[in-house]
Amino acid sequence: MARLVSGEETNEDVFEVSIRPDTLDEYIGQSELKENLSIFMKAAKMRGETLDHVLLYGPPGLGKTTMAYIIANEMGSNIKTTSGPAIEKSGDLAAVLSTLEPGDVLFIDEIHRIPRFIEEILYSAMEDFKLDIIVGSDASSRNITIDLPPFTLVGATTRAGDLTGPLRDRFGIVSRLNFYTEDELKQIVLRTSRVLKSPISEEAALELAKRSRGTPRIANRLFKRVRDYALVMGDGNIDLEITKLALDKLKVDAFGLDATDYNLLNSIIEKFNGGPVGIDALASSIGEEASTIEDVYEPYLLQNGFLKRTSRGRMVTEKAYRYLKKSRQDTLF
Repeated sequence: MARLVSGEETNEDVFEVSIRPDTLDEYIGQSELKENLSIFMKAAKMRGETLDHVLLYGPPGLGKTTMAYIIANEMGSNIKTTSGPAIEKSGDLAAVLSTLEPGDVLFIDEIHRIPRFIEEILYSAMEDFKLDIIVGSDASSRNITIDLPPFTLVGATTRAGDLTGPLRDRFGIVSRLNFYTEDELKQIVLRTSRVLKSPISEEAALELAKRSRGTPRIANRLFKRVRDYALVMGDGNIDLEITKLALDKLKVDAFGLDATDYNLLNSIIEKFNGGPVGIDALASSIGEEASTIEDVYEPYLLQNGFLKRTSRGRMVTEKAYRYLKKSRQDTLF
């Protein structure tokens, strides 16, 4: 079963498409990014130009894909979507780029996973709107140049550090999406309830927000599960009592931590004396991929002071010991 408090996409994210905002005014949170993008898009339209290429980075579930759709909508353009892992050869990239119309937005999710040789072909497409590809092999090979219409590339990544300098430098707008405040998440939950016609009280919306790890995707996913409990065990109205009951049943605690978070923190304390421990050893100890720990679990634990990174590895903090009700002596025997 997919982890309910994971920011990663799942098959249930068709649900998220139905509640996705269409404009910057409807988009809740990320106020600084919205303000800057509004200025940049208005200026581009006044000049009759396409918007500069945009790089959005940050933990999963914060709204990078949604922002790409909003950019296309605000610019009055169509959007074409793909992902880094889906572009395996130059022909894949050519097939995507050749379908673009003037002013279109091309959204590439997980752009850090594009192969390096594909990335080099992308440089000329981004800078000069030309696609240079080599067809054939050895003596029969030849270079073909295809002119492309002006377009805006929106790249999204959870691992900005994995991007090469040359690719990053070709984005005119580079922005990080930050975790959301409880009030912002509350507003998102209330909006979702209105869109789906599932009434929720202000207190229940706030409780959901507190347990959503600062992430809209998680807030909406938990809302969907709480809505089920309210429908089956109540009259369909989501109040504070049914919300607490549902979230406790789902093993999502008051801080948004679930069984996986407890497993990770307890593993460092009990198996590695509180750390430091390397990411690969930690991943093996809890049966998760190292990249999943770095992208999904760690950001929230680091942001809220349960975990810290050192040059020698991961360590739990005093806050984690207190929260888990453990003392350092417990790790010695």
